[in-house]
This record gives sequence, C-alpha cells and structure tokens, in this order.
Amino acid sequence: MIILITGTSRGIGKYLAEKFLAAGHTVIGFCRSECDIHNENFYHFTADVTDEKGVVKALGEVRKQFGCIDVLVNNAGIASMNHFCLTPLETAKRIMNVNFFGTFLMTRECAKLLRKSKNARIINFSTVAVPLNLEGEASYAASKSAIETLTRTTSKELSGYGITVNAVGPVPIKTALIAGVPEDKIQNLLSHQAIKRFGEPEDVYNVIDFYIKPESNFITGQIMYLGGIN
Repeated sequence: MIILITGTSRGIGKYLAEKFLAAGHTVIGFCRSECDIHNENFYHFTADVTDEKGVVKALGEVRKQFGCIDVLVNNAGIASMNHFCLTPLETAKRIMNVNFFGTFLMTRECAKLLRKSKNARIINFSTVAVPLNLEGEASYAASKSAIETLTRTTSKELSGYGITVNAVGPVPIKTALIAGVPEDKIQNLLSHQAIKRFGEPEDVYNVIDFYIKPESNFITGQIMYLGGIN
C-alpha cells in the first residue's frame, strides 16, 4: 500500500512511517521540515498542512509520481495546556489551524487521490481529552472534537467512493507534544484511564494497522480511544 503520513519528522509520525516501511509498504512523508528517514520506499514532501497552495502543489507532485494513495494518516498536530482564561487568542487560533484545518485540508485534497484505491482509508487523530473534558485542555480538546465531527461526517460523504474514515484517540505518550506539560497534570490525566500507564507509539500503530486492513472495510466513522476512560 501507499501510505501518506503527515508530521513524519519526529514523534509518532516518524514511528508510524518506520513501522509501515518495515512492513513493506511505501510511505510518503509530509511535513514542514526535512526527515532523517532513509529507506528506498520512503518519499518526503515538504509542505505545511495549513498552507492550501502548498498542500495542493505538493499533492500534485504526489499524483504525478504515484497516481494515487491508499491511506492518509492525519497525524500532524500541536498542543498547549493552559487555563481557558489565560489562553491567548492567537494560541487557540494556531491550535485550531494546525489540528482541525490541517486535517480538513489534507482530507479534502487527498480524497481525490484515494478515490482510485481499492482499499482507501483515512485515519485522523483525536485524544482522550475530548471525552474526559480535561481542565486546561479547552483549545486542544475543542480542535480534536472538531476532528471527531469531521471524521463522522466525512465517513458518510466519502463512503460512496469506497473511502472509510476513522480516528484514534491516544492517551499521553512521551513525545515532544507533552514535553512542557507539568507532571501533576499528566498524572491526573492517567488517573482517569482504566489502564493507568503512558501510551506507547506501538499502541497507536496497532489501531491504525487494524483500520487499514482489507478486512476492516465495513468499519467507518469510529473513534477508538486508548487506555479506557473512566
């Protein structure tokens, strides 16, 4: 399969790219900075998911080189944990711009490439912060809640093209995304989980691997949260 993953320069995106490459897939990396992944089946495209012209141009090159893609993983995202009353408007706008509008734009444009696939899949990223309504996560959770609505709606609108759309909702994973979050806040979040541990990139890969299997072609519009939530 040809799998396009956004945000492959580090963290979960890079981990997913390397796992799918090891499984024998072709991976297209899509992010603002260069990647240090070296594999003959890895192809990097530099683009910002919030830049419409840049996305359209880069995906035009993908179309010329590959013709179509089979899977889109909308991994690129940012987070900021702060009390609602102390969150600058620009911070809230930036979070919504990258997380929601970036996912919206990539989904809209990649749908044109996915229509030619016989196993077309879109996987989005939510978070357990949505169902838990966690304090300090208002802007971040709101952006991911918007992604959940987008997931459910596009699963219906794209079903006629044979494209399934699902999402995974991770718990805290030790990546740069949570590096600046105070330890007490992280422990409070973990305490709400049925399985009280940090998530691992492998946990996320397992869900995505399940979604993209040919046998999962009857599963769409679903949000799968990790860790269990109390």
